[in-house]
Amino acid sequence: MKNKITLIKNAKIVNEGTIFSGDVLIEGEYIKQIADSISPKSADVLVYDAEGKYLLPGAIDDQVHFREPGLTHKANIETESRAAIAGGITSFIEMPNTNPQTTTIEKLEEKFEIAAKTSSANYSFMFGGTNDNLDEILKLEANQVAGLKLFLGSSTGNMLVDDPEVLEKIFESTDMVISVHCEDEATIKENLKAHIEEFGDDIPIKYHPIIRSEEACYISSSKAIELAKKTGARLHVFHLSTGKETNLFTNKIPLAEKKITAEVCIHHLWFSDEDYDKKGTLIKWNPAVKTKDDRDQLWKALLDDRIDVIATDHAPHTKEEKNNVYTSAPSGGPLVQHALPAILEMHHKGKIPLEKIVEKMCHNPAILFQVEKRGYIKEGYFADLVLVDLNNPWTVTKDNILYKCGWSPFEGATFKSRITHTFLNGTLVYHNAKFTNVKAAKRLTFNR
Repeated sequence: MKNKITLIKNAKIVNEGTIFSGDVLIEGEYIKQIADSISPKSADVLVYDAEGKYLLPGAIDDQVHFREPGLTHKANIETESRAAIAGGITSFIEMPNTNPQTTTIEKLEEKFEIAAKTSSANYSFMFGGTNDNLDEILKLEANQVAGLKLFLGSSTGNMLVDDPEVLEKIFESTDMVISVHCEDEATIKENLKAHIEEFGDDIPIKYHPIIRSEEACYISSSKAIELAKKTGARLHVFHLSTGKETNLFTNKIPLAEKKITAEVCIHHLWFSDEDYDKKGTLIKWNPAVKTKDDRDQLWKALLDDRIDVIATDHAPHTKEEKNNVYTSAPSGGPLVQHALPAILEMHHKGKIPLEKIVEKMCHNPAILFQVEKRGYIKEGYFADLVLVDLNNPWTVTKDNILYKCGWSPFEGATFKSRITHTFLNGTLVYHNAKFTNVKAAKRLTFNR
């Protein structure tokens, strides 16, 4: 229910590298006060006792595919944004490889119109770069759109930018963050051809990280970085999957000063190639989940700040599509509902402090994309807040999966931590596995 004044009491607040006990007063959409103890000034203040729970800023997911328009048999903005809210993700940035693709201003605005009507979470979109839409890129208003997305290796959809001249022009022409999917197309095609010759279309899934190899990733990401350095572009490399690539990034300067940044996704931190036998194509992603050693090196780079952001690359497909033979089974899987519980599970295992989770999932996406007044628990900021019970185990089952596609790579996993409340722009939108169904989502704006 919507309330003018809300008070969260006795929370363990995780923010800016510290954990402290306190109260948070919300007035309208904004955090009004943070203090050791706040007393309600009138009877109509809505009070939530967070005793024993942790209060985190709402997570900002910088890479999702919600499949609308055109691919809504798999997912749509309404269904997937609800799943995100249940998973403690209060803001998302959605990708342009829909149908039609988001490669004109007109198509971008159409997506904003859909989200304004149906999204349960705060929203923005990336604009897709192609070999022939530089004129449209130059018309973009930097404070109204999250950034630019380029596929330097084709993934889902046909948006490969493979003209070096065009690529350099795009890099030279914009101050916006250019986010890139880096896999070398020629290397992948050659590897795939060799495996089809050996196995036909039914290639065993364990060869996926051999086909979409470390070399394919490194060739592409190192070239993109070289071009960014040459042109001075602001480059963000999505979903690192190899240890080798982590050495291309630095932790010598603060994130706000970096021109070249990196992201890692939940699945590359959780799974390894040892999981293909059990999970099959359900963990077929581009770039591929690779070795345990790659996973270990990704963790190391995340914790030492060479990797800046944790995201999901949430990309649903139907179970029927996933059950096809290798060459027909699409890459991608749903993650927004389970990303935060999964990373909190790694916290329980001693892999990552809570403060670092908040830094990588809340603060850093806000810094990197210059998101206005979000990603922190600060007076004057939007009250996007998540209460987490770290000791309230639950198991992922078909019955509690909220994705339209109806499955999760985490099905059967038990998580110790549960999101109990999600507040969006000061409104309680999710509480104890139920949605309040109050509309509170807003379009993200950017300080540019």
